[in-house]
Amino acid sequence: MSRKFFGGVHPFEGKSLTENCPIQVLPAPEQVLIPVVLHIGAPCEPVVNVGDHVNLGQLIAKATAAVAADIHSSVSGTVAAIEPRLHANGKMVQTIVIDNDMQDTIDESVVPHTAEVEADPKALTEIVRKAGIVGMGGAAFPTAVKITSGLGKVDNIIINAAECEPYITADHRIMLEQPEEVLEGVRMLTKLFELPYATFVVENNKKAAINKLREFVKDDNGDIRIKVHKTLYPQGAEKQLIQSVTKRQVPPGGLPADVGCVVFNDYTCWAINRAVKTGMPAIDRVVSVTGPGIKNPGNYRVRVGTPVRKLIEAAGGLTDNAQKVLMGGPMMGIAIYDLDVPVVKGTNCILVLTDKENRSVAEPNCIRCGRCVAACPMKLMPGTIYHYERAKDIAMLQKLHVTDCIECGCCTFICAGRLDITQSIKMAKAQVNALRAKK
Repeated sequence: MSRKFFGGVHPFEGKSLTENCPIQVLPAPEQVLIPVVLHIGAPCEPVVNVGDHVNLGQLIAKATAAVAADIHSSVSGTVAAIEPRLHANGKMVQTIVIDNDMQDTIDESVVPHTAEVEADPKALTEIVRKAGIVGMGGAAFPTAVKITSGLGKVDNIIINAAECEPYITADHRIMLEQPEEVLEGVRMLTKLFELPYATFVVENNKKAAINKLREFVKDDNGDIRIKVHKTLYPQGAEKQLIQSVTKRQVPPGGLPADVGCVVFNDYTCWAINRAVKTGMPAIDRVVSVTGPGIKNPGNYRVRVGTPVRKLIEAAGGLTDNAQKVLMGGPMMGIAIYDLDVPVVKGTNCILVLTDKENRSVAEPNCIRCGRCVAACPMKLMPGTIYHYERAKDIAMLQKLHVTDCIECGCCTFICAGRLDITQSIKMAKAQVNALRAKK
């Protein structure tokens, strides 16, 4: 079993709602809304105009900064508008609106690259860049940037299939249904980095996926080594996974490459394999539509730009006592107030909670129990940060290393006084970052 990282919690898993639900293909909607921000980093620049006809997989917005990922059309049709629309992050973001002609005419740029990668593994980096692939575990960091920042520096490739967040089963299902494609993507990465093997990490609550993977990986000393780790949140966080696997700790403000590691999500590996074998860029993803507030929870393959409303309708709609809709899981998900916001590349779950899951109280109060400190995987003092954020003491927030917080939500989950510590820390980080930018 795995080595443990600092802190962590074990919330109610909720995965039984969808872990046995095969992936269903959700038909593309009549109109898709594709923001020019589908990743961590700078917005892309549209390369199409209103009235243009576009094909499936065609480049519609190009990365113009070092940290960004190209964006492609998820349908064929006509560009109806390029205008600000509401994003899941709560901001108005420039969005390319495309009317679907329902033909799915594939663009001529979508061609296989298998021979190219077999001849030169380093060609994979450019293929990934042109395909607009990002971290599909939810972070959405551009994968090509991660590759280039790690080449020549790492001695460990870690494949993150922990999927530790409650309710989400998208990664679980892709391992069950298309394990060969996932593993082939992993092997491409090992050849690219010129390393003998990659460590494939799965939590022990995914026994069916583990058994399926072992049908294809029977030698634990081969080019892919499957490691089963004890279920603990936030095991799937990059820094915590590195600590679990290698005992190495990424320094504050540092990157995995600083300790010789690079981490890729298993679904990202699947997307890499598809980009090589078919040439299809990142235009869709698997989303778990789940929670006690959903009538018929399931897993769906969804086009990027599909309104959340369509996913909820496909899953039978909301229950009568549905109270909150999250994009993501219950620990790190973002609450959305408009169901017409679109699915983006990092969307792995639409979670609907009911009034029964509401843990808020009228008068939250810190009881000085210290449970938040014990649970924090970054060894911070969340309760203390909460109080200094309320006092707007930015100098103390900096001394408490607030920007090291990974916003996992462990402190809020474990808090006996029902404080919304994570939200307070998010605001504190914004204040500190704003001050740094001003300086």
